[in-house]
Amino acid sequence: MTKVLLLTPPFTQLNTPYPATAYLKGFLNTLNLESKQFDLGIATINRLFSKQGLCSLFELVDESKIESANAHRIYILKEEYISSIERVMFFLKEPTVLEAQNICHGQLLPEASRFSQLDDEEVAFGEMGLIDRAKHHCTLFLEDLSDFIIEVMDANFGFSRYAERLGRSASSFDQLYTQLKMPVSFIEQLMFEELELQVLALKPNLVTVSIPFPGNLLGALRIGQWLKKNHPDIVISWGGGFVNTELRSLRDERVFEFCDFVTLDDGERPLQCLLEHVQGQRLLEQLKRTFTCIDHQVVYYDGALEKDIEQNELPAPDYSDVQWNQYISVLEVANPMFRLWSDGRWVKLTLAHGCYWGKCTFCDGSLDYIKRYEPSKVSILVDRIEAIIKETGKRGFHFVDEAASPALLKELAIELLRRELKIVWWTNIRFEHKFTADLCRLLKESGCIAVAGGLEVASERILKLINKGVTLEMVSNVASNLSSAGILVHAYLMYGFPSQSDQETIDSLEVVRQMFELGIVESGFWHQFALTAHSPVGLSPQKFNVEVTDGLDGAFANNDLQFVDLKGCDHSRYSEGLRKAMYNYMHGVAFDYPLNEWFDFKVPRTSLPPNYIVSMITNNQRLNAKNQLLWLAHQPLVKEVIKQKGKKQKTMLQLNLISRKSQNEILVKKALGEWLCKVIERIDPKKNQSISFAAFQSGYEENNLGDFEKFINSYTFSQLCEAGLLIL
Repeated sequence: MTKVLLLTPPFTQLNTPYPATAYLKGFLNTLNLESKQFDLGIATINRLFSKQGLCSLFELVDESKIESANAHRIYILKEEYISSIERVMFFLKEPTVLEAQNICHGQLLPEASRFSQLDDEEVAFGEMGLIDRAKHHCTLFLEDLSDFIIEVMDANFGFSRYAERLGRSASSFDQLYTQLKMPVSFIEQLMFEELELQVLALKPNLVTVSIPFPGNLLGALRIGQWLKKNHPDIVISWGGGFVNTELRSLRDERVFEFCDFVTLDDGERPLQCLLEHVQGQRLLEQLKRTFTCIDHQVVYYDGALEKDIEQNELPAPDYSDVQWNQYISVLEVANPMFRLWSDGRWVKLTLAHGCYWGKCTFCDGSLDYIKRYEPSKVSILVDRIEAIIKETGKRGFHFVDEAASPALLKELAIELLRRELKIVWWTNIRFEHKFTADLCRLLKESGCIAVAGGLEVASERILKLINKGVTLEMVSNVASNLSSAGILVHAYLMYGFPSQSDQETIDSLEVVRQMFELGIVESGFWHQFALTAHSPVGLSPQKFNVEVTDGLDGAFANNDLQFVDLKGCDHSRYSEGLRKAMYNYMHGVAFDYPLNEWFDFKVPRTSLPPNYIVSMITNNQRLNAKNQLLWLAHQPLVKEVIKQKGKKQKTMLQLNLISRKSQNEILVKKALGEWLCKVIERIDPKKNQSISFAAFQSGYEENNLGDFEKFINSYTFSQLCEAGLLIL
């Protein structure tokens, strides 16, 4: 019987598994094939950061070759590091208050240069509690060890990447090939020891290696190198995000010294075809989107007649054999949004295939994983969520879509509420106008705690060039809606888009400063524009005043292009200043610091007024006939009240509106109260019904309840909205 080992090579995340292997394992279950997924990265981290691992590490160090004072200090304190490491790792897996006390106030941890950051800890961690402070101390402890490893043992090491510089822009395989002829490093040897345990336990016929990022590439190559030497009968295949973007024109035969097949795009059907080939049931020519090497020539086969499996036909990802207790939560900065990437065991899930927008000129929109948008049915999505909860006990979900559409998120939120699933989740979005205040309240009610979205270059002219489909006014209002609902907002930011001027860069920084100062953005990250071959800019550089200078004809990776911006400024010199400004803004400080002070060269003054962002925030919600009504609170408690005015008595209804967070009372005419109760009962999400705004207006008018315009602008209606009435 064919057995499959699904590997994630070092290194991705410390706190949670990368999802590719779980998706493939779920699919292989439908073929009744035995498979096992294994995160070789987290296993290697746990082997390295153990008492035995550190003992072996320090034994290999030649003290006479240590150059820096910091590394020498760590070496002198090696016994303290060895004696502390297992308690640190256990705490980062299962934190307790007692151990946090020991870490923060005891003498458990030796300290090297990373602990110099603690000078500002009271400001950053003062409100976050003891356990978070202890997590931060343990993170600095591990980072000190990482600095030591990089300096004296393995320059390629990194907690979430390995030899990333070799994988980035590797149009030629030469440098990687040279590295693979070098002796195996200490880190790689630990990886091999973990790999051997898995191979001996499962005895797989096929090993698939998912390579999501450049920082996984050397690890994948070393895995192949070891398997070819020690288990030459095992078939090795590659797939994953890096492969799908970088290796689409692969021509270098040397790659196939380390693997047998390389598959592109969605992995399920190519893997099925490959398995049938391994079993002798399919010819090479009938493989799907697969490279291999025949007679020293790289050959691409795509003769399979079978179509890719539709999103709604895919099974739930299978996380059943994930070793959740091996993952650690680290805390580098106190910012509550930024920490989501490194803290907590999130189950990663996709809501749709591709991007519903797919028009951004900097993005690889010509590739299948973006251009083919195929949303899942919400009922199937929530079935998957329920299955994963039952399987893992985890209720935290990270939806890893390129950008989740507001329509799909609305349906998802309503279905989560209807099934009364108590989860927390976060995802990526576009800051488009459909994220109204009420939709944001709905998302929050369903468990949304955070979103990340592309603000990109905060310049109206550049936003048009990028074709993001948003304006700064739109972004400001959506960010305000989200933050008002209690949802954290992270902004992806870009500098250096072709033709961007010095003035536009500084004005973008001013926009970001104002957004942070207003509290409508919680965190952000600047990255310099990179030109890729599959983006609209890469496909038509002349339209964007760009001259491509290198990167189109590599026999290995072809995606990142070297270029000259013919009209813009010198973008690279802004990197450090933008980074420093962002770090301070994320900690809620330095908003009054002049922008020019972040840079060590002369920059223009901002052309924007200090109230630029606040003046664009309207908080107005446009109502139209197609809007749907939804009620989030409990059914009203109703009490008749007799109002006396002179000799006249009038029967009124007192509606007590109770939600988890608030309690409101309104006093209305009996006829209005009775009608409202009927409407509210119908629009409860558990009823799986809805009423349009047009039908709501018609019902009001048909019951002769008065002037509808006056009603929706009344105190009564505002109290209904505050209590839980949403117009979506």
